[in-house]
Amino acid sequence: MKEKKSKKNKTIDFTEKEGKEYIDRCTKILTTDKIKVNQIINKTILGDTFEILKKMPSSFVDLMVVDPPYNLSKNYHGNKFAKTSSDDYKKYTKDWLTECKRIMKENATIYVCCDWESSLIIGDIMFELFNVQNRITWQREKGRGALTNWKNAMEDIWYGTKSKTYTFNVDKVMSRRKVIAPYKVDGKPKDWEKTEDGNYRNTYPSNFWDDISIPYWSMPENTEHPTQKPEKLIAKLILASSNENDIVFDPFLGSGTTSVVAKKLNRRYIGIEQNPRYCGWAEYRLELAEKNKEIQGYVNGVFWERNTLASQKKEKNKEDKKNV
Repeated sequence: MKEKKSKKNKTIDFTEKEGKEYIDRCTKILTTDKIKVNQIINKTILGDTFEILKKMPSSFVDLMVVDPPYNLSKNYHGNKFAKTSSDDYKKYTKDWLTECKRIMKENATIYVCCDWESSLIIGDIMFELFNVQNRITWQREKGRGALTNWKNAMEDIWYGTKSKTYTFNVDKVMSRRKVIAPYKVDGKPKDWEKTEDGNYRNTYPSNFWDDISIPYWSMPENTEHPTQKPEKLIAKLILASSNENDIVFDPFLGSGTTSVVAKKLNRRYIGIEQNPRYCGWAEYRLELAEKNKEIQGYVNGVFWERNTLASQKKEKNKEDKKNV
Protein backbone atom coordinates (compact mmCIF):
# COMPACT_ATOMS: atom_id res chain seq x y z
CA MET A 1 0.00 0.00 0.00
CA LYS A 2 1.34 3.43 -0.95
CA GLU A 3 2.19 5.92 1.76
CA LYS A 4 -0.10 8.94 1.73
CA LYS A 5 1.76 11.90 0.24
CA SER A 6 1.86 15.39 1.73
CA LYS A 7 -0.28 17.93 -0.13
CA LYS A 8 2.93 19.76 -1.00
CA ASN A 9 4.43 16.63 -2.57
CA LYS A 10 3.92 17.01 -6.33
CA THR A 11 5.87 13.91 -7.37
CA ILE A 12 4.42 12.12 -10.41
CA ASP A 13 4.13 8.40 -9.73
CA PHE A 14 1.45 6.11 -11.13
CA THR A 15 1.52 2.44 -12.09
CA GLU A 16 1.13 1.00 -15.58
CA LYS A 17 -2.47 0.15 -14.76
CA GLU A 18 -3.22 3.63 -13.46
CA GLY A 19 -1.48 5.25 -16.42
CA LYS A 20 -2.91 3.07 -19.20
CA GLU A 21 -4.52 6.11 -20.87
CA TYR A 22 -1.11 7.76 -21.24
CA ILE A 23 0.82 4.62 -22.17
CA ASP A 24 -1.70 3.96 -24.95
CA ARG A 25 -0.74 7.30 -26.49
CA CYS A 26 2.82 6.09 -27.06
CA THR A 27 4.04 4.84 -30.42
CA LYS A 28 5.12 1.23 -30.87
CA ILE A 29 7.22 0.32 -33.88
CA LEU A 30 5.80 -3.00 -35.05
CA THR A 31 7.25 -3.14 -38.56
CA THR A 32 10.68 -4.19 -39.79
CA ASP A 33 10.50 -1.47 -42.46
CA LYS A 34 12.43 1.78 -42.24
CA ILE A 35 10.74 4.41 -40.08
CA LYS A 36 9.57 7.62 -41.73
CA VAL A 37 10.28 10.83 -39.81
CA ASN A 38 6.68 12.03 -39.93
CA GLN A 39 5.64 8.83 -38.10
CA ILE A 40 7.64 9.71 -35.00
CA ILE A 41 7.71 13.51 -34.74
CA ASN A 42 6.41 14.68 -31.34
CA LYS A 43 6.06 11.07 -30.21
CA THR A 44 7.12 8.99 -27.23
CA ILE A 45 8.27 5.66 -28.65
CA LEU A 46 7.85 2.64 -26.40
CA GLY A 47 10.50 0.09 -27.25
CA ASP A 48 14.16 -0.91 -27.35
CA THR A 49 16.51 1.92 -28.36
CA PHE A 50 18.98 -0.32 -30.21
CA GLU A 51 16.29 -1.94 -32.37
CA ILE A 52 14.51 1.32 -33.15
CA LEU A 53 17.63 3.38 -33.94
CA LYS A 54 18.56 0.92 -36.71
CA LYS A 55 15.22 1.50 -38.43
CA MET A 56 15.52 5.28 -38.41
CA PRO A 57 16.56 7.25 -41.50
CA SER A 58 19.93 8.99 -41.65
CA SER A 59 20.61 12.70 -41.12
CA PHE A 60 17.36 14.09 -39.73
CA VAL A 61 18.08 15.08 -36.10
CA ASP A 62 19.22 18.61 -35.15
CA LEU A 63 20.08 17.96 -31.51
CA MET A 64 20.70 14.81 -29.45
CA VAL A 65 20.32 15.01 -25.67
CA VAL A 66 21.36 11.68 -24.16
CA ASP A 67 21.26 10.47 -20.56
CA PRO A 68 22.24 6.80 -20.93
CA PRO A 69 22.40 4.25 -18.11
CA TYR A 70 25.68 4.86 -16.28
CA ASN A 71 27.79 1.77 -15.64
CA LEU A 72 26.08 1.14 -12.31
CA SER A 73 23.72 -1.58 -11.16
CA LYS A 74 20.34 0.14 -11.00
CA ASN A 75 16.71 -0.97 -10.91
CA TYR A 76 14.54 1.25 -13.10
CA HIS A 77 11.17 0.10 -11.75
CA GLY A 78 11.59 -3.46 -13.00
CA ASN A 79 14.04 -2.79 -15.86
CA LYS A 80 17.42 -3.64 -14.37
CA PHE A 81 20.78 -2.42 -15.66
CA ALA A 82 23.70 -4.45 -14.30
CA LYS A 83 27.19 -3.01 -13.93
CA THR A 84 29.49 -4.62 -16.45
CA SER A 85 33.18 -4.58 -17.35
CA SER A 86 34.74 -1.42 -18.81
CA ASP A 87 35.24 -3.19 -22.15
CA ASP A 88 31.60 -4.27 -22.34
CA TYR A 89 30.35 -0.82 -21.35
CA LYS A 90 32.64 0.70 -23.98
CA LYS A 91 31.16 -1.55 -26.68
CA TYR A 92 27.62 -0.82 -25.47
CA THR A 93 28.29 2.94 -25.59
CA LYS A 94 30.02 2.89 -28.97
CA ASP A 95 27.13 0.91 -30.50
CA TRP A 96 24.44 3.46 -29.59
CA LEU A 97 26.66 6.49 -30.18
CA THR A 98 27.51 5.26 -33.69
CA GLU A 99 23.81 4.93 -34.52
CA CYS A 100 23.13 8.36 -33.03
CA LYS A 101 25.79 9.89 -35.24
CA ARG A 102 24.23 8.33 -38.32
CA ILE A 103 20.81 9.89 -37.72
CA MET A 104 22.22 13.36 -36.96
CA LYS A 105 22.36 16.13 -39.57
CA GLU A 106 25.81 17.36 -40.57
CA ASN A 107 25.39 20.53 -38.47
CA ALA A 108 23.86 18.70 -35.47
CA THR A 109 25.00 18.69 -31.85
CA ILE A 110 25.06 15.95 -29.21
CA TYR A 111 25.21 16.19 -25.41
CA VAL A 112 25.88 13.05 -23.36
CA CYS A 113 25.43 12.92 -19.58
CA CYS A 114 27.61 10.69 -17.40
CA ASP A 115 29.03 10.24 -13.91
CA TRP A 116 32.75 10.53 -13.16
CA GLU A 117 33.45 6.85 -13.88
CA SER A 118 31.46 6.39 -17.09
CA SER A 119 32.80 9.76 -18.26
CA LEU A 120 36.24 8.20 -18.74
CA ILE A 121 34.78 5.75 -21.27
CA ILE A 122 32.18 7.99 -22.89
CA GLY A 123 34.68 10.84 -23.30
CA ASP A 124 37.11 8.62 -25.24
CA ILE A 125 34.37 7.50 -27.64
CA MET A 126 33.10 11.05 -28.06
CA PHE A 127 36.58 12.15 -29.17
CA GLU A 128 36.70 9.22 -31.56
CA LEU A 129 33.32 9.89 -33.22
CA PHE A 130 32.67 13.63 -32.86
CA ASN A 131 34.23 17.07 -32.70
CA VAL A 132 34.28 17.51 -28.93
CA GLN A 133 33.68 21.17 -28.11
CA ASN A 134 33.68 21.04 -24.32
CA ARG A 135 32.92 19.11 -21.16
CA ILE A 136 30.34 20.64 -18.84
CA THR A 137 30.49 19.83 -15.14
CA TRP A 138 27.19 19.99 -13.27
CA GLN A 139 27.27 20.28 -9.49
CA ARG A 140 24.07 18.46 -8.66
CA GLU A 141 24.95 18.40 -4.93
CA LYS A 142 22.63 15.60 -3.88
CA GLY A 143 24.46 12.36 -3.29
CA ARG A 144 25.13 9.94 -0.50
CA GLY A 145 27.81 10.90 1.96
CA ALA A 146 30.67 8.47 2.46
CA LEU A 147 32.98 7.90 5.41
CA THR A 148 35.90 6.69 3.29
CA ASN A 149 35.51 8.82 0.17
CA TRP A 150 34.39 12.23 -1.10
CA LYS A 151 30.66 12.71 -1.61
CA ASN A 152 29.80 12.13 -5.28
CA ALA A 153 28.06 15.41 -6.19
CA MET A 154 29.22 16.11 -9.76
CA GLU A 155 28.25 14.88 -13.21
CA ASP A 156 29.79 15.49 -16.63
CA ILE A 157 28.03 16.41 -19.86
CA TRP A 158 30.12 15.87 -23.00
CA TYR A 159 29.35 18.42 -25.73
CA GLY A 160 30.15 17.36 -29.29
CA THR A 161 29.22 18.23 -32.85
CA LYS A 162 29.11 16.16 -36.01
CA SER A 163 31.04 18.77 -38.00
CA LYS A 164 32.66 22.15 -37.50
CA THR A 165 29.44 23.90 -38.51
CA TYR A 166 26.89 23.92 -35.70
CA THR A 167 24.38 26.03 -33.75
CA PHE A 168 25.35 27.80 -30.53
CA ASN A 169 22.99 30.55 -29.32
CA VAL A 170 25.01 32.02 -26.47
CA ASP A 171 22.59 34.94 -26.08
CA LYS A 172 19.81 32.46 -25.22
CA VAL A 173 21.61 30.98 -22.21
CA MET A 174 22.77 34.00 -20.24
CA SER A 175 23.04 33.56 -16.47
CA ARG A 176 21.69 36.15 -14.04
CA ARG A 177 24.16 36.62 -11.21
CA LYS A 178 24.33 38.85 -8.17
CA VAL A 179 26.97 41.56 -8.41
CA ILE A 180 29.28 41.47 -5.41
CA ALA A 181 31.40 44.52 -6.30
CA PRO A 182 29.27 46.84 -8.47
CA TYR A 183 31.35 48.98 -10.83
CA LYS A 184 30.10 52.39 -11.92
CA VAL A 185 31.05 54.81 -14.68
CA ASP A 186 30.01 58.45 -14.17
CA GLY A 187 27.95 57.28 -11.22
CA LYS A 188 25.92 54.83 -13.29
CA PRO A 189 25.98 50.99 -13.20
CA LYS A 190 28.26 49.42 -15.83
CA ASP A 191 26.89 46.14 -17.22
CA TRP A 192 24.57 45.55 -14.25
CA GLU A 193 21.24 46.77 -12.94
CA LYS A 194 20.03 47.82 -9.52
CA THR A 195 16.83 46.19 -8.24
CA GLU A 196 15.00 46.18 -4.90
CA ASP A 197 16.36 42.66 -4.36
CA GLY A 198 19.97 43.55 -5.07
CA ASN A 199 22.35 44.23 -7.95
CA TYR A 200 22.36 41.82 -10.91
CA ARG A 201 24.10 41.30 -14.22
CA ASN A 202 23.51 38.85 -17.05
CA THR A 203 26.73 36.96 -17.75
CA TYR A 204 27.95 34.54 -20.41
CA PRO A 205 27.67 30.90 -19.29
CA SER A 206 30.69 28.80 -18.35
CA ASN A 207 31.16 25.03 -18.44
CA PHE A 208 30.68 24.75 -14.67
CA TRP A 209 27.02 24.74 -13.63
CA ASP A 210 26.28 25.22 -9.94
CA ASP A 211 22.87 26.86 -10.34
CA ILE A 212 20.75 23.74 -10.93
CA SER A 213 19.23 21.45 -8.33
CA ILE A 214 18.04 17.95 -9.10
CA PRO A 215 14.22 17.77 -9.06
CA TYR A 216 12.75 17.29 -5.60
CA TRP A 217 9.34 16.40 -4.17
CA SER A 218 7.78 19.88 -4.10
CA MET A 219 8.59 20.60 -7.77
CA PRO A 220 5.82 19.89 -10.33
CA GLU A 221 8.36 18.34 -12.72
CA ASN A 222 9.48 15.71 -10.21
CA THR A 223 8.79 12.02 -10.85
CA GLU A 224 9.78 8.80 -9.10
CA HIS A 225 12.40 8.09 -11.79
CA PRO A 226 15.68 7.37 -9.94
CA THR A 227 17.96 9.42 -12.22
CA GLN A 228 15.72 12.21 -13.53
CA LYS A 229 17.47 15.28 -14.94
CA PRO A 230 16.14 18.79 -14.17
CA GLU A 231 14.19 20.73 -16.80
CA LYS A 232 16.46 23.73 -16.19
CA LEU A 233 19.55 21.73 -17.15
CA ILE A 234 18.00 20.36 -20.34
CA ALA A 235 16.66 23.83 -21.23
CA LYS A 236 20.21 25.19 -21.33
CA LEU A 237 21.27 22.49 -23.79
CA ILE A 238 18.23 22.92 -26.03
CA LEU A 239 18.31 26.72 -26.12
CA ALA A 240 22.04 26.84 -26.81
CA SER A 241 22.20 24.19 -29.52
CA SER A 242 18.91 24.26 -31.42
CA ASN A 243 16.40 26.68 -32.88
CA GLU A 244 12.62 26.72 -32.82
CA ASN A 245 11.05 23.89 -34.83
CA ASP A 246 14.30 21.86 -34.79
CA ILE A 247 14.11 18.14 -33.99
CA VAL A 248 15.42 17.22 -30.52
CA PHE A 249 15.94 13.50 -29.92
CA ASP A 250 16.54 11.53 -26.71
CA PRO A 251 17.15 7.77 -27.14
CA PHE A 252 16.98 7.10 -23.36
CA LEU A 253 13.98 9.27 -22.52
CA GLY A 254 13.25 8.11 -18.99
CA SER A 255 10.36 10.10 -17.53
CA GLY A 256 10.31 12.49 -20.47
CA THR A 257 12.27 15.59 -19.45
CA THR A 258 13.94 16.19 -22.84
CA SER A 259 10.66 15.94 -24.76
CA VAL A 260 8.81 18.10 -22.22
CA VAL A 261 11.40 20.88 -22.34
CA ALA A 262 11.60 20.70 -26.14
CA LYS A 263 7.84 21.15 -26.29
CA LYS A 264 7.92 24.07 -23.86
CA LEU A 265 10.61 25.75 -26.00
CA ASN A 266 8.77 25.20 -29.31
CA ARG A 267 10.98 22.45 -30.68
CA ARG A 268 9.85 19.17 -32.19
CA TYR A 269 10.78 16.13 -30.15
CA ILE A 270 11.28 12.37 -30.34
CA GLY A 271 12.05 10.09 -27.39
CA ILE A 272 12.55 6.35 -26.95
CA GLU A 273 11.93 4.60 -23.64
CA GLN A 274 11.59 0.87 -22.95
CA ASN A 275 9.76 1.14 -19.59
CA PRO A 276 5.98 1.56 -20.13
CA ARG A 277 5.54 3.22 -16.75
CA TYR A 278 8.09 5.93 -17.58
CA CYS A 279 6.49 6.42 -21.01
CA GLY A 280 3.20 7.06 -19.23
CA TRP A 281 4.81 9.65 -16.97
CA ALA A 282 6.36 11.31 -20.02
CA GLU A 283 3.02 11.55 -21.82
CA TYR A 284 1.34 12.90 -18.69
CA ARG A 285 4.03 15.61 -18.38
CA LEU A 286 3.67 16.46 -22.08
CA GLU A 287 -0.04 16.98 -21.50
CA LEU A 288 0.71 19.33 -18.59
CA ALA A 289 3.19 21.23 -20.80
CA GLU A 290 0.37 22.21 -23.16
CA LYS A 291 -0.99 24.54 -20.47
CA ASN A 292 2.13 25.42 -18.49
CA LYS A 293 5.38 26.22 -20.30
CA GLU A 294 7.25 27.49 -17.25
CA ILE A 295 10.72 26.10 -16.49
CA GLN A 296 11.78 26.61 -12.91
CA GLY A 297 14.82 28.89 -12.73
CA TYR A 298 14.41 30.23 -16.29
CA VAL A 299 12.55 33.57 -16.30
CA ASN A 300 12.29 36.23 -19.00
CA GLY A 301 14.96 34.66 -21.15
CA VAL A 302 17.71 34.24 -18.52
CA PHE A 303 18.78 31.52 -16.08
CA TRP A 304 18.71 32.51 -12.42
CA GLU A 305 20.83 31.30 -9.52
CA ARG A 306 19.34 28.91 -6.99
CA ASN A 307 17.38 30.31 -4.03
CA THR A 308 16.21 33.39 -5.94
CA LEU A 309 12.59 32.33 -6.43
CA ALA A 310 11.14 35.52 -4.89
CA SER A 311 13.22 37.71 -7.22
CA GLN A 312 12.22 35.57 -10.21
CA LYS A 313 8.54 36.03 -9.41
CA LYS A 314 8.93 39.81 -9.14
CA GLU A 315 10.77 39.90 -12.47
CA LYS A 316 8.07 37.80 -14.13
CA ASN A 317 5.29 39.99 -12.70
CA LYS A 318 7.02 43.11 -14.04
CA GLU A 319 7.32 41.57 -17.50
CA ASP A 320 3.70 40.37 -17.43
CA LYS A 321 2.49 43.90 -16.61
CA LYS A 322 4.51 45.31 -19.54
CA ASN A 323 2.84 42.84 -21.90
CA VAL A 324 -0.72 43.67 -20.80
